[in-house]
Amino acid sequence: MSLTIRKEYLSDTRTLNMSLLAKLFGGGKSKQNTPTPAEAIQRLRGIEDVLIKKQDYLEKKIEQEIQTAKKNGSKNKRIALQALKRKKRYEKQLTQIDGTLTTIEFQREALENANTNTEVLKVMGLAAKALKNTHEMDIDDVQNLMDEVQEQQEVANEISEAISNPVGFGHDVDDDDLLKELEDLEEEELDQQLLNIAEPSTEKLPNLPQAEPSRPRKAKVHHEENEDEMKELAAWAS
Repeated sequence: MSLTIRKEYLSDTRTLNMSLLAKLFGGGKSKQNTPTPAEAIQRLRGIEDVLIKKQDYLEKKIEQEIQTAKKNGSKNKRIALQALKRKKRYEKQLTQIDGTLTTIEFQREALENANTNTEVLKVMGLAAKALKNTHEMDIDDVQNLMDEVQEQQEVANEISEAISNPVGFGHDVDDDDLLKELEDLEEEELDQQLLNIAEPSTEKLPNLPQAEPSRPRKAKVHHEENEDEMKELAAWAS
């Protein structure tokens, strides 16, 4: 029974190793057929699946050897000891597979990160090219354009100034002559004001208001009228 299990284990191990070598090295293909990062990641995941299956296989074998050792512990020491030796060997291989899986996982993650970075760099390169195509002019072209804009602005200002000036007016008049004429007018106005001050005023003075009749005179007239009435009353009574 132990010989059959050993032959089965050796056959499975050789098959697994050949499969691993074929997947890792591409089955003897030339270097020109180097896989892409995506293909390498896919192959690493395939190897991980194979190693995980081998882990399950070894765990089952370990459990079988433990049961064999327990079953023959009191009956056949030799068979029990051989089962324990195989269990130790399986456990060692299981530990090695654990380490291999850790390495492969690390390598796969590194490849995935590198692949992601490569894709990011490709996108950034495309964006940079698009941005470069957008900026069709360099700094010298921009400066020349700004100078041309400034020049055209100055021309526009000169045109506006020329349009706003009256045509044919003011160009044949001397400012000095205008100032001399203004001084003459001011002197003439000042002389006229001095003459007006020197001449006597012939304006008619306003009439004085007339005095109103005094109140005592009115009272006297009223008293005389009362006396006449009293005399008439006395004569009528007599």
